[in-house]
Amino acid sequence: MKMMSVVRAAGALLLGASFLVTGGCGYKDLPVAPSSVVPEPVADLLYSVSDKGLELTWSFPVKTIQGSAISDIASFDLFRAAVPLTDFCGGCPIPFGKAIEVAGGVVFDGALRRKMSYETSGLQSGYKYFYKVKARTSWLAASDDSNIVTFVWYQPAMAATGLVATPGDREVVLAWNAVTELSDGSALEEPLKYKVMRSVGGKDFVELGEPITATEFTDKQVRNGQKYFYTVQSLMLLEDELVDGGVTKAIAVSPRDLTPPVAPSGVIAVGTSVGTKIFWDKSAASDVVGYKVYRRAADKDTYEFLGTIAPEYMLYVDKNISADIRYYYAVTAIDSSTPANESKKSREATVRY
Repeated sequence: MKMMSVVRAAGALLLGASFLVTGGCGYKDLPVAPSSVVPEPVADLLYSVSDKGLELTWSFPVKTIQGSAISDIASFDLFRAAVPLTDFCGGCPIPFGKAIEVAGGVVFDGALRRKMSYETSGLQSGYKYFYKVKARTSWLAASDDSNIVTFVWYQPAMAATGLVATPGDREVVLAWNAVTELSDGSALEEPLKYKVMRSVGGKDFVELGEPITATEFTDKQVRNGQKYFYTVQSLMLLEDELVDGGVTKAIAVSPRDLTPPVAPSGVIAVGTSVGTKIFWDKSAASDVVGYKVYRRAADKDTYEFLGTIAPEYMLYVDKNISADIRYYYAVTAIDSSTPANESKKSREATVRY
């Protein structure tokens, strides 16, 4: 005890001496307040569990708690707690262990904010794990705790197979095969749920709603033409805890407009010296990119395609006609979708003699 007091006293004397030396050198600035270099806490700690182990990810803080920019993080302190499910108490303090130091670095990679990734294996079956992280700009300046992530590790269920995504009009329908085995090939005996996740860029997947027991899911919170990525994770229910299982490979899909325009109106056919001229009214739909003109002979039930007309024109001239055949004409509208949606055919028009 006395030895510790001596050490502390010596440290205080050394610190005081350093201030005296600094002052003697003419250094007039005040010491930097710790709050001006303390980074904001990490707020997006995430985890991903597979049969190979655990991956944690989080973003580098870019500001101090006072709002000043940070150029680099010296290190991260990663804390872990592992509690047997049989001993877990929901209201008890989380027994985090000694910090694991993870090297930091610059906070931006070019123009992009960096993400940290930490992987570990050797998880014990039947344990509930907790993780949190702190960021440091120096040994003295550590952030507050991040958000805490928690999960139960058990022999996980296999990833679902046969994931398919069917694009619709402002919706995507997902379907997959039911999981019946654990990752070691043994039979699944516990109840199972599925977590559906979506991403716009193929990274940073976000869970869509609560886990479900069904093997299909319809996502209606999408925009036509936007490319989306989906994965599905198996979740085994064990003693009121959800155990993360296998995750399917991401599948990409783009919902698209399946609603055709309204058929053109006002179609008329007029015989002229250069051929039959077909007129129609301009479509009021904003996404119409053209019109298609069809005809059929009076003794036929099927139509013959004549040509496509640009949206600014409402006229087609049919020059390839026979004087002894009566023709009936119809027009459709096509929109900008890929592939394009085509309207129903308009009312027929024929030359009146």
